[in-house]
Amino acid sequence: MTTISQILSYLHQVAPFNYQESYDNSGLLVGDASREVTGVIVALDCTEAVIDEAIAAGANVVLTHHPIVFKGLKRLTGANYVERTVIKAIQHNIALIAIHTNLDNVYFGVNHIIASRLNLTNKRILAPKAATLFKLSVFVPNDFADELRKAMAEAGAGQIGDYDQCSFSVEGTGRFRPHGDADPFIGTSGQLEAVAESRIEVVVNQHALKAVEQAMKKAHPYEEVAYDVVAMLNTNQYIGSGMVGDLTEPMKTMDFLQSVKETFQCGVVRHTNAISETVQRVAVCGGSGGFLLPDAIGAKADIFITADYKYHEFFDADGKIVIADIGHFESEQYTSEWLVLLLMKKFTNFAVRLANVNTNPINYL
Repeated sequence: MTTISQILSYLHQVAPFNYQESYDNSGLLVGDASREVTGVIVALDCTEAVIDEAIAAGANVVLTHHPIVFKGLKRLTGANYVERTVIKAIQHNIALIAIHTNLDNVYFGVNHIIASRLNLTNKRILAPKAATLFKLSVFVPNDFADELRKAMAEAGAGQIGDYDQCSFSVEGTGRFRPHGDADPFIGTSGQLEAVAESRIEVVVNQHALKAVEQAMKKAHPYEEVAYDVVAMLNTNQYIGSGMVGDLTEPMKTMDFLQSVKETFQCGVVRHTNAISETVQRVAVCGGSGGFLLPDAIGAKADIFITADYKYHEFFDADGKIVIADIGHFESEQYTSEWLVLLLMKKFTNFAVRLANVNTNPINYL
């Protein structure tokens, strides 16, 4: 039996919910996490039509990129499509889950999907986030150092890019005097004790910090564990907004724009003037990415592919880059297919289906 809670835990591994933006509302929006999963429908948006499809398929989970409950709901009267969708989901015991900006902000997320569709190489986060890393330092008797390092690593400590089990150690002497009701693992109450200890330092991602602390305390032999956690201001190259990469060979600007239109099945591509004959470095951001234009220019990208640009904002290209607005839905549409494949690979005891309904609210003549 697989519960909704287990799906949420897996999604947290893929794109930790800690990394959603402060304005966002990702996670379980409707439903009881303890219920058994009968099936999952995946879509970019949650609409009444998607709920109807879930009902017909006997699925009790709808997973979408965009959260149907984004702003606060003050009442449920069916006055608009959001309220009607939520009411229908509740009436039919269908859980609603959103995996939104947390999936935007991880390396293997929305923007990696876009960059891969464009066959970009040398892919990297366009605007890495700072202050998502912590350094944990702990003191332990030398004989228990390896065991403690292993326990913390298994909980997620010491993962840096393509490396894991990363740590630093230095040996020294720890001194302490037990007293009162202390029940020391080493030493005698009332007597100063000196022990050969190791100071172990590991880097921990924000989402894993709680689990690493718990694992450390469980594996540590001491009654009172001496450790400290320090927030790091380093930028995290694997967490952040947008992505930038390179085409294997330069491509004529207009030919590249035509290929983008075909790849993302765009009704139209709105773009600024070509500033050079060819492009090679490409910056991308699924959805509304205009805030990343300075980063795209700073990365020396030839073109910035995103969506939701307003008329006057196109002037901000200022002859430094080509802005290409391919549409919000179009830029993120392949996210749903990717999520289906992930869930199908992880869970095999229920059906996972891509919604048949097209949730794009925009049509083109």
